[in-house]
Amino acid sequence: MFKKPASQAPGGKPAAQQPKQQQQPQPLKPIVSQIPNISSKVLNLTSIRDQSKLELGAAISTLKGSKALVMDPKLIGLLNLLADPTFLANCGADRRYELKPEINTDSKNIVYIVRPEVKYMHWITEHVKQHAEKGLKKEYSIVFVPRATILCQRVLEEQGVMGNFVISDFPLDIVPFDEDVLSLELASSYREYLLDGDRTSLFHVAKSLMKLQAMFGTIPIVKGKGHCSRLVMDMIVRMRKEMGEECTVPPEIDSLILLDRDIDTITPMCTQLTYEGLIDEVFTINNNAVFLNEDIVVPPQGQQGGVGAPSQPPQSASPPQPIKKVPFPLHSNDKVYSEIRDTNFSVLCGLLNKKAKDIDEYYKMFKQTQSISAIRDYMKKLASYQMEHNSLRIHTCITEQILDVTKSPLFMKGIETEQNLLAGVNLEVAERFIEDCINKKEPIHKVLRLLILYSSTHNGIKPKQLEFFKREVIQTYGCSHILTLHNLEKLGLIRKADLKPTFSSIRKDLHLIVEDLNEQSPNDIAYTYSGYAPLSVRLVQSAIKPNGWRQIDDILKQLPGPTFEEIQPLPQGATTNVKSDRKPITLVYFIGGVTFSEISALRFLSRQDQANRDFIILTTKLINGNTMIDNLIEVFN
Repeated sequence: MFKKPASQAPGGKPAAQQPKQQQQPQPLKPIVSQIPNISSKVLNLTSIRDQSKLELGAAISTLKGSKALVMDPKLIGLLNLLADPTFLANCGADRRYELKPEINTDSKNIVYIVRPEVKYMHWITEHVKQHAEKGLKKEYSIVFVPRATILCQRVLEEQGVMGNFVISDFPLDIVPFDEDVLSLELASSYREYLLDGDRTSLFHVAKSLMKLQAMFGTIPIVKGKGHCSRLVMDMIVRMRKEMGEECTVPPEIDSLILLDRDIDTITPMCTQLTYEGLIDEVFTINNNAVFLNEDIVVPPQGQQGGVGAPSQPPQSASPPQPIKKVPFPLHSNDKVYSEIRDTNFSVLCGLLNKKAKDIDEYYKMFKQTQSISAIRDYMKKLASYQMEHNSLRIHTCITEQILDVTKSPLFMKGIETEQNLLAGVNLEVAERFIEDCINKKEPIHKVLRLLILYSSTHNGIKPKQLEFFKREVIQTYGCSHILTLHNLEKLGLIRKADLKPTFSSIRKDLHLIVEDLNEQSPNDIAYTYSGYAPLSVRLVQSAIKPNGWRQIDDILKQLPGPTFEEIQPLPQGATTNVKSDRKPITLVYFIGGVTFSEISALRFLSRQDQANRDFIILTTKLINGNTMIDNLIEVFN
């Protein structure tokens, strides 16, 4: 359709060139930490993490001495982005456990750090009762993230264990994921307001912006689109009035763009075609890490030489052991990953081969090195090249696994169907493919993504066709998904067709479809989806132009929710922070989630001369189409 699918990567397997490291006996360097380096030249976000670490340390230290730290499974990954085991040990948490219905620990002090969920309160209550039955005397503390709820406290009171606990809050809100990406990681934010009418997540969004403005100064220009964005802006205005005197920090962030996920539900439903996006689609990225087979991340001795050589299981007569999965960090500390993460997957193999040649050339330099000073210079860079070598080997293995998926006829047909729906052509072919997916009982997420994409790009689905699809889904996947379909219809993600050709006019006016795109050297954000420019990022692109959104006012009226632009008055005594040595900084806040490919598109935009600015991305959740739908799937037994 627009371009060849990402599966048609030139060069076949990316293992054509392998650095030869026989000259160097040293083992490969360890993988980078899961905690990213966030002291970038754009905006130093270290202060955000440092403040959270202090608050975490204070919360853990509510019980003195050595203690066991029992963590909510959903929080373990987030806490890994803030603090390492050494920091936790210094706070006395020398033993760490995942929260489960049963716990076995010798520690006298137990600190629970959890989200306020009723299920966890019942588990913790059982722990206390089991210890009492065994005659074990222990001290307990519960740290609620971000704060305790009346419901959770009531459960503890009804169970008669409230007096056993020291209760405290850990107001974890903004978590830095990279030097330009921050997230609140509120998994249900999209659903809470739009489906359940709960504004709690919007309150957390407003609080996070107030925190940023306290650290980096009041953001003078605010633009927004959507009902949630409007509500958040109203909360900020009210919070500033209630605060009274504000700190007079010179503003480092020049403008803020608030965007509801609801204004662009098309982009998350499309398959991401950047390298980082496809890792998320195939493996799922959680908290800056992807879980891979252990033999890929830490290969057996003697198998570390070849960058592209697939790891072979050790030959042994013993029965095969279950494959262990280990986390592999994904952020800009990894030099190889930072260079390739935002590229379209179709050109990735060539980049990996080039990188392999560069490392190979450096290893060959050792034979040509004669003088002592030259050897010393060589050794200074050796550790860095060894780390890149190891990273390259792992990314080559990841690429090979992704290629196995993207080369399949089913994947290629799926990409073709998505592109046809986006372009508004071959609708009957797309309908047949969706029907085939249902008949073959493909994953429910895949079917629902295609149905949402169909409905969103064609202003709904014809009533007869919609009823057919709903009936097929219920018959194939079970009547338990009646509630799921109801949720999607309530949100307008799938609906009966209307006569207004909304998306077709938006597609044309915003130039969302780009033909003949050069993915090797792209000149448009559409490269992230091989020909489709994310609607959300097109809106950002329009917002930073001289006339801003005024030039696309007719288009914005066709999207849900109000549009606004406001000037925030600076606190008395604050001055504008004029720095001639940096580009303006725009904070883009996605309320409801953002995909990795949208982030790649914004990074590409910041590198263009016409943009003349840097972007910081803040979101309620890093998502893809599957995780977005996870929130909306509701089954009954």
